[in-house]
Amino acid sequence: MKILIKGGTIITASDTFQADILVEGEKISAVGRSFSIEPDQIVDAEGKLVMPGGVDVHTHLELPMFGTVSSDDHYTGHKAAAFGGTTTVLDFISQDVDSLEECVRLWHAKADHKAAVDYSFHMNVSKFDESIANQIPHLKDHGINSMKVFTAYNNRLRLGDGYIFKVMRIAKRHGMLVMVHCENGDVIDVLVNEALHSGRMSPIWHARTRPAAGAVESVFRAIRLAEMADSPVYIVHMNTKGGAEQVREARLSGMPVMGETCPQYMFFTDEKLEQEDGSRWVCSPPLRSEEDREGIWKAVEDGTMQVIATDHCPFFYEGSKSIKYEGKEIAIPGKELGRDDFTKIPNGLPGIGDRLMVLWTYGVLANRISPNQFVNITSTNPAKIFGLYPQKGTLQPGSDADITIWDPEKEIVYGVDTARHRTDHNLYESWKVKGVVEKVFLRGKQIVDGEKWFGEPGGGKFIFRKEITVI
Repeated sequence: MKILIKGGTIITASDTFQADILVEGEKISAVGRSFSIEPDQIVDAEGKLVMPGGVDVHTHLELPMFGTVSSDDHYTGHKAAAFGGTTTVLDFISQDVDSLEECVRLWHAKADHKAAVDYSFHMNVSKFDESIANQIPHLKDHGINSMKVFTAYNNRLRLGDGYIFKVMRIAKRHGMLVMVHCENGDVIDVLVNEALHSGRMSPIWHARTRPAAGAVESVFRAIRLAEMADSPVYIVHMNTKGGAEQVREARLSGMPVMGETCPQYMFFTDEKLEQEDGSRWVCSPPLRSEEDREGIWKAVEDGTMQVIATDHCPFFYEGSKSIKYEGKEIAIPGKELGRDDFTKIPNGLPGIGDRLMVLWTYGVLANRISPNQFVNITSTNPAKIFGLYPQKGTLQPGSDADITIWDPEKEIVYGVDTARHRTDHNLYESWKVKGVVEKVFLRGKQIVDGEKWFGEPGGGKFIFRKEITVI
């Protein structure tokens, strides 16, 4: 099957130009003009923008938490991603058993038959001993080159600094990347206990017991551990001005430190948790102050942040009430579980389908980032860092034909009815969005055409990732 995408304005991480794209099978075979090959199908992209599919490297699909589960699985979450222009999604494997190979198998069993876009995994390392140390290098045999460690969630996910240091040294020796969730778990435990003892149970105390200073301290600590291990490090879901300054300083000194943030930290503050519906805004790490929000924007604008991901981990706001999804009624317990106790509110927000169109409207069209920066930070950079490039994240001959076609003039009112997440609320309810994803191709197959869905469970392909790249 030969498809010619004709007449569009192509936007990559480095260039903007007029050209046609010839797709043969699953790959882009040529980018240019006046092809002599007769295509089987011509897609008219005149007046449209053509970009590589988005790459979201931070999601939590079908994740068990607090007696429930995140409401999107590897089908519904991938479908939402596709309608939002994202064609590759990376999820996290929980270390639920002692064998890392078995953990990988269990996650494949959960995802493979549901996946609707291409996907891969990171491995959480939340337990560590000599056996785990010996198993970590073999993750690469399964196409996994990245691990996440935590400085919070004591007695559940957290590793001590010495163990994090050991994981970083293993990663350095084997060309892998350590991702770090940075909060101060000891301080959080003290403040949570004090809040509960004092009867402070409302959602705002989720943020007040996870102070920004603790996150800044933990970012500093993660960077210094990586320095001592002579290892690159990637700080996930950054949300503080001080943390961004730590990354900026480290990068300016030549250290291999990379930062990731998420749209929720660019558009909202902790004032949301003081509202009547504050529980719907509970995520970890929490929304921060206006100063932090602007500090994160500055870090995006000046290149301190290499990636904008989503940390997509949706829960129903009112899980006792059902919604209709693909013609069926569904209800999943959600934020109401913590109605009287902030420590029982499932932590997480929807976002996998919102990321690109919201950032285009309020980032690119607001002149905060350029179109090329937009592609770089949402597609090309994450593909490079995690060993997907040039298969993903670019539009060049030999790359997978993961292509999005945007209508730059179309305007919609965004919200739960336009997003395709399997949940009952949306962070951007009633926001006006200009620049809408119109068509999406996954390895040459069209899976989105306006409101029409042509994807299917099992249509996504696991991507065996190569060496990481420090950028």
